[in-house]
Amino acid sequence: MNNIEIKTIPHTTHRYPTCGDWLYKRELVRRFSIPKDGYGAKLEDVLHILASELSDERREALVMVHELIEALSCKFAGIGQEAIDKFDMDYEANRKEGDESEPGDAADAPYRIQHGIASGVERILAAAWGVDWADYEKELAALP
Repeated sequence: MNNIEIKTIPHTTHRYPTCGDWLYKRELVRRFSIPKDGYGAKLEDVLHILASELSDERREALVMVHELIEALSCKFAGIGQEAIDKFDMDYEANRKEGDESEPGDAADAPYRIQHGIASGVERILAAAWGVDWADYEKELAALP
């Protein structure tokens, strides 16, 4: 399993216009267990989940969970980060004014199914955590 880092960041510091992002980075990971060879470190892929800072930690957690489920679902389906990044960044670069659609909902998105699964879980958790979905969407749409 991956090492995973999940955190909030200022909205304007994302790689491209989005409220949530995931990416793998090759990093030196230190091992804190005591293997037979002693302590050590090795290069591993670390999954980074980034969510915009929002008005409520439940809303931030919804974005985080969505990104985690989407990332792992893509991994298990063999859909690489490069294809998704290219699609998302092209989608955002060509977005028409007033279009608030999600790249992952597009018919030609290479991760459409995985995005849909993550969105479903996000909606279930919103209901369980008492987050009004319409208000949540308004906040996300109002991000600069």
